[in-house]
Amino acid sequence: MPSARLAPRRIAQLSALLAMFALFTAQIVSALLPNVPVFVAASAAGLVLDTALQYRDPGLLAVLGKVRFDTLVRQLLRDMLILVGLLRIEGIDPETEHAPLVVGLCAFYALHFACQGMAVLVRRTRTLPIVTRNIDASALRLTAAPPRLLARRQAHRLLAFSLPTTAGLMATAATKDGLWGGIGLGTALALTLGGTAYLATWLLPKKRAKNEQQVMEWLDQWLAGYRPTVAMYFSGGTTSAYQANMWLSTLSKVEGQPLIVLRERFMVQKIDATDVPIICFPKVATMFSLENSSLQMMLHPANAAKTSQVLRIPTIKHAFINHGESDKLSSCNPYAKAYDEVWVAGPAARERYALAEVGVEDKDIVEVGRPQLAPIRPYSGAPTGPRDKDASEHLTTVLYAPTWEGWDGNPGNTSVVLAGENIVRGLLADDNVRLLYKPHPMTGSVDPRAGAANERIMAMIREANTRRSGSRPGPEAAAELVRRTTALDELTSTHFRDSADELERMLLQGAPRGDREAAITEATTAWEKAYWASFPEWEHQIITDARPAIFACFNQADLLISDVSSVVSDWLSSEKPYAVANTSGLTEEAFRTGFPTVSAGVILTPSAEGVPALLESVRHPEKDQFTSARAELKDHLLGPADPPSLVRFNNAVRALCAKADERRVVMEARLAGEIPSPREASEEMSDDAGSNGAGDSVTA
Repeated sequence: MPSARLAPRRIAQLSALLAMFALFTAQIVSALLPNVPVFVAASAAGLVLDTALQYRDPGLLAVLGKVRFDTLVRQLLRDMLILVGLLRIEGIDPETEHAPLVVGLCAFYALHFACQGMAVLVRRTRTLPIVTRNIDASALRLTAAPPRLLARRQAHRLLAFSLPTTAGLMATAATKDGLWGGIGLGTALALTLGGTAYLATWLLPKKRAKNEQQVMEWLDQWLAGYRPTVAMYFSGGTTSAYQANMWLSTLSKVEGQPLIVLRERFMVQKIDATDVPIICFPKVATMFSLENSSLQMMLHPANAAKTSQVLRIPTIKHAFINHGESDKLSSCNPYAKAYDEVWVAGPAARERYALAEVGVEDKDIVEVGRPQLAPIRPYSGAPTGPRDKDASEHLTTVLYAPTWEGWDGNPGNTSVVLAGENIVRGLLADDNVRLLYKPHPMTGSVDPRAGAANERIMAMIREANTRRSGSRPGPEAAAELVRRTTALDELTSTHFRDSADELERMLLQGAPRGDREAAITEATTAWEKAYWASFPEWEHQIITDARPAIFACFNQADLLISDVSSVVSDWLSSEKPYAVANTSGLTEEAFRTGFPTVSAGVILTPSAEGVPALLESVRHPEKDQFTSARAELKDHLLGPADPPSLVRFNNAVRALCAKADERRVVMEARLAGEIPSPREASEEMSDDAGSNGAGDSVTA
């Protein structure tokens, strides 16, 4: 399926490359003959094709750049062939017409390189040592960015400014009048010179941002005024932002002054809408400015290569909170022992670390629950969905949310490859089932078989929908969804100009006004209601976008089918029935023993023959054998309901902040000489021992 979809695009790319090389060939041959009509057409078409590809398929041209046949080389070759052609066309004087054109073209390229140098200089002055969001940084003299064509797109700029040059030279070739070439070159020179001069204005004091030292001095002043106490530290790749985003609601509610610390510049825009101040420290040296701030502790939702760098700040305590808990080995990584404390949801995770023997001591584990699970609604009994007049059962909504294949190639990681199609086939065979399919966003990123199976599953669901019929919501439902989407996007998205750079985004994303998070929560609730109302209640859904979130799907579903993952642990907060696919090759007994989170659920084999019985137990709770087991497992995995998880989380924050304060007092006293260093203490003890020895000798 994926290869079939990609085939037309590959064919189009190959055709474009062949056309480009064919035009170069035609330009060479027609320049040497010379054949003026073909020469003019090939030269113009080559430039037009190159320009079009810059906008429509830059990835294809990037491949040419890897073999050093980039835009500059192609345009130089194109212009050189034009000059060769003009030299061979009779009627164009080499000395009075051709030579000035050569000089003009050389001047054009000299100005192009000058403009590129100016662009590099401007970009450097607009690259600050830090990036902020939700902070008023206007004191740094932030300004709007220069046009992207001038500052960042040298290939687009070269081709755009070459258009009048090529047009003029082609007119000279057709008319044998060098004046046209001079006009084209003059226009190109004026454009390039004007662009360079315009770019230079961003180096003037009014448009130039403060230097690195001034920026760091400003940051120290801001930290002193804001006085942060708790920070969430995050570093990762482009697809890992969800690991931090799931903790935003909790972070905004912690006691004290929260802060988000990032390490990658691109991640600043990957973090979802929040009112919490964000600071990105691309360099380690700048990050150490936090050492002298009021920051007491950091929360870590993920392990990353750059985490070790922040752990070196001695004034800050660190707690690992993870981005989800499951029975997988990754949930008890040996790296966790690098933190001062490991915060887990409940007793199950404490036991998991003890069994794993990865060096995390029991005294360093703190149970805080999962504060972000509050929006999940509890179990309310058998399905009560709509029922068709001819149906014998209420509609049962089933959420199939498999995880991805992971990095280690373990077949038990995801059910998509071995069991997914059988599970979906069994669910679709029941007319009283409505399926919500929400695969992990990284499905197929490592194992192509998972991606292919995912495509087949979605095709099965789409085909099943064609066999269903019933009433559909009216156009007012779709209009309401559009209205709610627009309202939510206005709150959660910041729309930037195409030319906007970091400084401009920092300017636009300054200190938030009002309680934006409360407004987002309200808008999200309204959007989710409109989203579900926009579809027929009998229609199966494939959900691959970020919205609706997994918790919104939880609240729609009567049953979850998943894999060994944190999705199961989170689902248990509702105490609704669930099933886990066993594709590990283990027996059911060994599977339940090895993965405690599945102990209160139905186990499905790869053939998924247990789906009908599973649905029966959901529709008739008296047949459900795991009702009490789910309640017990919920407490074991997530901790007690009282006190609430957010209260326990804040208690843990206060306790770790207190430990950080105690350490600071001790260290400050030691530096002040009130408490001797270990070496000084050892020397004093040696002196005392010597004095006592001498005294005893005299006494004797």
